[in-house]
Amino acid sequence: MKPLVMVVEDEAALVTMLRYNLEKEGYRVCEAMDGEEALTVFAESDPDLVLLDWMLPALSGIEVCRQIRRKSSDRAVPIVMLTARGEEADKVRGLNTGADDYITKPFSVPELLARVKAQLRRVQPAQPKGVLEYDTVAMDLGAHRVTRSGRHVHLGPTEFRLLRFLMQNPGSVFSREALLNAVWGPDIYVEPRTVDVHIRRLRKALNGPGETDLIRTVRAAGYALDATVPVA
Repeated sequence: MKPLVMVVEDEAALVTMLRYNLEKEGYRVCEAMDGEEALTVFAESDPDLVLLDWMLPALSGIEVCRQIRRKSSDRAVPIVMLTARGEEADKVRGLNTGADDYITKPFSVPELLARVKAQLRRVQPAQPKGVLEYDTVAMDLGAHRVTRSGRHVHLGPTEFRLLRFLMQNPGSVFSREALLNAVWGPDIYVEPRTVDVHIRRLRKALNGPGETDLIRTVRAAGYALDATVPVA
């Protein structure tokens, strides 16, 4: 599957130009027009790279960058800042916030595409490959696709990471705190009960009519991927 590039920019004409050139190079593209929308689209789309304008409505690009880095410490999604602010101090601030590259407007499209390609190439070796299988579930890590008995299972990014961790450790029981550390990261503060919400979503997506619930709840202990023991 082609990499997904998320364009966060409030100038419609620039968004159109970026989309055209990125799609011409074979990338998939999603968009956001302000900072708050950017965080929502990022969570829902799970992009491979973000082109992020500094000056945005609602939340600045710097704040968006900061929140993305805080919420996705388990994988370093490349962030390329696009901005008219060309002072060295601004570049240093952007890079220190977590941006991987910094392009000043106006910019050369070929240069931008070259930098996008370079950033994606840098993280490509870290992309998980192969297929995990458990019972009737197959998880293609490269294609980011899950099937059960041949049926496509649609999962959000968090549910995908949660299932991946469980499939990498079948039969093992993990507490909410252990799952938070493994899936959300140790530096992210999330209520332990949040795990219960995502487990429910995972179960709803994974278990079709008449299918066995593969996620076992162990009272006062946590959860496990286990097809051999009835749900407690």
